[in-house]
Amino acid sequence: MQKTKTESRIKVYYEVTKPKIWYLLVFTTFAAAITASNIYQVEISAATWALMLIGVIAGSAAANTLTNYHDRDIDAIMERTKTRPLPSKRIYPPEKARDFGLVLAAIALACSFGLSYTTSFWQGIIAGSLMAFGLADNILVYSYTLKRRSWTNIILGGFSGGAPAMIGYVAVTMDGLWSLGLMMGALVFVWIPMHIWALTLHFKEDYNKVNVPMLTAVRSEKASVRIIAGTTLMMVLFSVVPFFLTLEDGKLMMGPVYLYTAIASGVLMVILSIWVMAKPSEKASWTLFKFSSPYLAVLFIALMVDSAL
Repeated sequence: MQKTKTESRIKVYYEVTKPKIWYLLVFTTFAAAITASNIYQVEISAATWALMLIGVIAGSAAANTLTNYHDRDIDAIMERTKTRPLPSKRIYPPEKARDFGLVLAAIALACSFGLSYTTSFWQGIIAGSLMAFGLADNILVYSYTLKRRSWTNIILGGFSGGAPAMIGYVAVTMDGLWSLGLMMGALVFVWIPMHIWALTLHFKEDYNKVNVPMLTAVRSEKASVRIIAGTTLMMVLFSVVPFFLTLEDGKLMMGPVYLYTAIASGVLMVILSIWVMAKPSEKASWTLFKFSSPYLAVLFIALMVDSAL
């Protein structure tokens, strides 16, 4: 009986971290590290892998937990979120979740700055600074400051999404950090608005109910789908940028495998966004949302494969 109760408690605390979100972010960290390792022929130690991945897992889980704590009042009203651990009182009092999130944030910062001991001093400092920035941007800028005030919340609060990829890159090398490493982070950043707005279009009545001014709640459906289609096109065009980046000797960092993958997957995303624009419906927006996560994963898989070749 005690074991079952303990397992149930672990499961609910795991749920409050919103693992479906941090799975993808951790994957971008892993892919960025592999890509940098392949290009610059840098071997990644087991200690570096552990600090890097545990740090990003803890940081992403901390951000989700603390934003869940802050949003517990509106989550209790929205149909999509009312069964989450805090509004359903499976974690009670809610301060337990807050404390859990703070512990996770401390672990994330310790691991990220700790990379100084397994790589170089400045790699650890930059990784730790990126982690601190990501936590502050997601929790303070997005959730606490902008989410209930401005439709720009997901844009200004979306910078944090690029931090995990850049942490994975800098944990391997600082060479090309502000070219390919930055582009990897930017891929996630430009992907976020389309991904989130497609979701909020599907659940727009929920957001209207709690007066959260997401784009799809404050703009007409027609205007919203046009903006979603526009951001999708921008994202697809931006996705080919890594192909044109070069090493110091002038050689391309990426090859045709990445380019063709970005073009093919981008065409699919554009087709889906046109469908949403032509027939704005819950089904269309939900389909675009469901395809958006695999799309980002495919781009990062292509980066790994191409760099290995």
